[in-house]
Amino acid sequence: MQLVVENLACARGAAQILSGVVFSVAAGDALILRGPNGAGKTTLLRTLAGLTPPLEGHIRTAPEAIAYAGHADGLKASLTVAENLSFWARVFGADDISDAVDAFDLNDFLDRKAGELSAGQKRRLSLARLLVTRRPVWCLDEPTVSLDTANVARFAAAVQAHLAGGGSAVIATHIDLGLPGARTLDITPFVAKRIRADDPFGDEAFR
Repeated sequence: MQLVVENLACARGAAQILSGVVFSVAAGDALILRGPNGAGKTTLLRTLAGLTPPLEGHIRTAPEAIAYAGHADGLKASLTVAENLSFWARVFGADDISDAVDAFDLNDFLDRKAGELSAGQKRRLSLARLLVTRRPVWCLDEPTVSLDTANVARFAAAVQAHLAGGGSAVIATHIDLGLPGARTLDITPFVAKRIRADDPFGDEAFR
């Protein structure tokens, strides 16, 4: 198995958000997370990625297997598209960015600074970084935000290629990406009562 989750409980700060989460994702498979806004999809993905420690349970996968893409684009505005991708490639021990450039049609923007890109172009660059990580498990939080129809299709094609190469993906999205054989997990049954009922902000800003 690429990723096995057993009895996982997740929290944001003092508030427990999810409990008893159980699922597995094999090589070549995609799991689509569903649930209403605020149900805890982002909290779950951040926990899987190691950004938030779980309250209990286990996340079983190979070391350094997970690549996470959240709401923030995470780009260096003063660097060009090519420099941003090359930087992340070096972080993950790679030097070839051509596949990432081709997958997200970035050839025309390689010499443009990231800060000069449109919102959709920034999103394409941000998602292109997934390819240079060479990590087998992608955890993606609403990845198609700011993408037009053509680039949603381009992203879906990149995910399909990743799966065909033996990778796997866990994706929080309300869009039908047309991924063959993708399973859906509604996380609503795993929503837990908050530890702190007096939290005036809830978890809306972090999900």
